[in-house]
Amino acid sequence: MTGTLAPPEPGRPYRDSGFRRVLAFARNTWRGLTSMRTALILLFLLALAALPGALLPQRILNPPKTEEYIAQHGWWGELLDRFQFFEVYGSVWFSAIYLLLMVSLVGCLVPRSADYLRSMRARPVLTPRNLARMPHHQRSVTDAGVDEVLTTARKRLRGWRVTEAEEDDGVRTISAERGYLRETGNLVFHFAMLGLIVAFALGKMFSYEGQVIVKANGAEFCNSGIYGYDSFNPGLRVDGTELNPFCIRVNGFDARFTPSGQPEHYEASIEYQSEADLETGAWRPYQLEVNSPLRTDGDRVYLLNHGFAPQFTVTYPDGTQRSKSIQWRPVDTQTYLSEGATKFDPPGVTDSEKRRQQQLAITGLFAPTAALQGKVLSSSSPELDDPGVAVDVLRGDLGIDSGRGQSIFEIDQSMVDNGRLVRIARENLEVGQSLTLDDGTQVRFDGVDRWVALQVSHDPTQGWVLGFAVAMMLGLAASLLVKRRRFWIRVTPAGSGDGPRRTVVEAGGLARTDQAGYGEEFSRMADELIRLRDTGARASDTADPGPRSPHEGKS
Repeated sequence: MTGTLAPPEPGRPYRDSGFRRVLAFARNTWRGLTSMRTALILLFLLALAALPGALLPQRILNPPKTEEYIAQHGWWGELLDRFQFFEVYGSVWFSAIYLLLMVSLVGCLVPRSADYLRSMRARPVLTPRNLARMPHHQRSVTDAGVDEVLTTARKRLRGWRVTEAEEDDGVRTISAERGYLRETGNLVFHFAMLGLIVAFALGKMFSYEGQVIVKANGAEFCNSGIYGYDSFNPGLRVDGTELNPFCIRVNGFDARFTPSGQPEHYEASIEYQSEADLETGAWRPYQLEVNSPLRTDGDRVYLLNHGFAPQFTVTYPDGTQRSKSIQWRPVDTQTYLSEGATKFDPPGVTDSEKRRQQQLAITGLFAPTAALQGKVLSSSSPELDDPGVAVDVLRGDLGIDSGRGQSIFEIDQSMVDNGRLVRIARENLEVGQSLTLDDGTQVRFDGVDRWVALQVSHDPTQGWVLGFAVAMMLGLAASLLVKRRRFWIRVTPAGSGDGPRRTVVEAGGLARTDQAGYGEEFSRMADELIRLRDTGARASDTADPGPRSPHEGKS
């Protein structure tokens, strides 16, 4: 009898086949993503992606320098900006690599941890029938009893994971294994790496960093809010309203240089208040150095740089005096030739239009050790030996009433370009010298103060980062130095016969890793275990002594 098969339901095979293909694709993608090779590739890509953050200016750290770099490099700079190379650590591609690495590590470590726990609970592999096939093998005949051999073996294998078994005809075996710490170290290394990545991510969320310039003449700085800083870089979850309160007073600064002018030592003499000191008013002294930050209440205060603040006194025609000491920035890090702008409002002028017409700005260069080439001022040394200034005095509208922010180091050049700020005098001055303007106003160079640049860093995860880094090193050391190896012993009791009664002792070893050295360890252990009152010849790995018991020779 013949017949035909019922046709498949229309569309079902195709749907099932498509679903299986999608499921297989998803499964293979997940396996590939969670493989250790992928994790290592992603780790390499993360390190590679971080290079632009170190080589290119970053907008969050220095916006003016970033814009200057883009303007200088034209279309290339604009292309890099479009692909977020000036915001590397907040870019989409860096975040994608970061998240994929975390997913890969988690997906890789979870099943490996489960396998590790199962292997820790499992007993060592039972002794193989044919130990002569092992990479390391020794055999001996001794007149010691079975119990004596096993007792010696138990003592020698103390610290190993051991299991004993009894075979037919009274044959006794011991299986021992050691080196589980290798896999433990491997897992510790990768879990610590995962923890380090998470700690870095949390640090970016809850850390902050700020820079401030403080004059070294007893001036104070308090960490009470972001407006006390010259620049402030908050974490994603920091709004600047809950900073750790502390205060710093900079009493002095000392800089030492080599004869060639290279910096040798920077040290600021400071006092600080934190925690209970803020209530009692007590100040604690501290010598702040470049590589010796002040650590207080979870924050670190670093000494970054130093500079000079020329002091000028303006005496107006009516006898009113105004004195200011504003920090100028170094333009030459070898000689500390500095530039800046010290700005004055006219006294007693209430009309805003008249005030904007009579504002003064003293701009130019300051040299800690003045060296004149004609009338051109330069500095021959960073030491404060013979200070001098080359100043331009400008009168007019400084633009400080416009509501726009303005750098303390320079004037608004647009006011000069449109004629609202005009230069009225130019002169080189030494300490104590002055110049007189066309309206009788005198400008005197009184001296100079020092200033220091401080950086306040707050990172609540730095302890975790250090702990995970140490754990990574320990785990890596364990995974590289510990050897996984196995050791087996088979003890066959003496057989009956007219000859002397002897016990056959056979040992085999297997290294679970490719590390060298187990051959010597195996030989030492075998010599201790099987050469008990040895009365027979020992066979080497290559010797074939032939079967000595009913169980020998079986695979």
